[in-house]
Amino acid sequence: MVQLRWGSTPGPRHPRGWRRGLLLLFLLCALMLLLAGCATRAPAGPPEALFADPLFPAHAPPVAAAEVFALSDEMRRFAQEALAATATRPDPRRALIEALYGQRKLRYDTSRTRTAAEAFDARAGNCLSLVIMTAAFAKHLGLPVSYQQVLVDDLYTREGTLTLASGHVNLVLSGVNRAGGRKIAGQADLSVDFLPPEERRGQLSVPLTEPRILAMFMNNRAAEALALGRVDEAYAWAREALRQDPQFLAAANTLAVVYRRAGHLREAEAALRHVLRHDERHVAALSNLVALLRQQDRGDEAAPLAARLAALQPQPPFEQYTLGRAALAEGRWADARGHFERELRLQPVQHEVHHALAIALWQLGERAAALRHLQLAARHGLTPADRGRYGTKLDHLRAALPTAQRR
Repeated sequence: MVQLRWGSTPGPRHPRGWRRGLLLLFLLCALMLLLAGCATRAPAGPPEALFADPLFPAHAPPVAAAEVFALSDEMRRFAQEALAATATRPDPRRALIEALYGQRKLRYDTSRTRTAAEAFDARAGNCLSLVIMTAAFAKHLGLPVSYQQVLVDDLYTREGTLTLASGHVNLVLSGVNRAGGRKIAGQADLSVDFLPPEERRGQLSVPLTEPRILAMFMNNRAAEALALGRVDEAYAWAREALRQDPQFLAAANTLAVVYRRAGHLREAEAALRHVLRHDERHVAALSNLVALLRQQDRGDEAAPLAARLAALQPQPPFEQYTLGRAALAEGRWADARGHFERELRLQPVQHEVHHALAIALWQLGERAAALRHLQLAARHGLTPADRGRYGTKLDHLRAALPTAQRR
């Protein structure tokens, strides 16, 4: 799921990268949810008062909710052929996972949140896309499916002036028998997760409904459309996310960002205050409301909210990174190194920061350390393009070194 913040003010913190990913093979997930810490009061139905349809010419999302889990003809053929063996396997769930993630060789890619059919066709997806695709097949085979949100640190990324906070979800296939889909006593549930086991150890999870999964999908698409400047489309997605699950406050926060981007400040403020009425510790909404009030020279109103935000999140994400980039531009390599190392203490798998630190270290003559951080940037890149770009740089720098220093 994705929580959006405007990048014009220092505002929040933490990440995890590609390993979070076979991020749902064993999901901000690409654009995902920013978790809040305390109990919330659930909104009671679609918050119609938050919508402003006359301001946006087209407010129907390009993909209907029914299409998100729909199987394509190619998927049905795959189910008939590659998955036919599941009927005779002692555990059809494991046969399904082996067929999908063994034969298909899916890639983790956060560049776009895909429907089940799109992820299958591309053989790639973020964690949410892969969860949706796996669930679609499981339901087609009659296997009981449930969803969980894993309580891990959020992954922060940036798209232009937007800061995106991504969470993590996984899929649970219940222990079933082959006839009738009834649960077998003693048959353990199978968790399908794209985090490596060592990163999942000790992590808590909370159950998610399918409407929440659909809302997360719509919210991701809203954030992706907004990053591309397609504001009307982003409104349609955010609106539909709230209609799928009115309790999904991340979507109301996204709606506020859409309104602000379109210049509708009153509507943006109403959406943010709606979020904070139901969760006063919602960091993304606090950050966005502080920025909105300051934009309107309402500093007195912003001050207590800013104090609450600072108490909840004292170190904004990318603050040290931004300072480090400025130091790089001025040739202050040691200062840049210090800023990037401090950022990595907050965001230990943020690929952009590892890459920037590699540049500073190379300029300081610390070649082996520079290569190590460039390797980490490639490892934690969120898209094939990221990983390929860092890999090419790594090969180029290695070629420039004496053989003894190439590690």
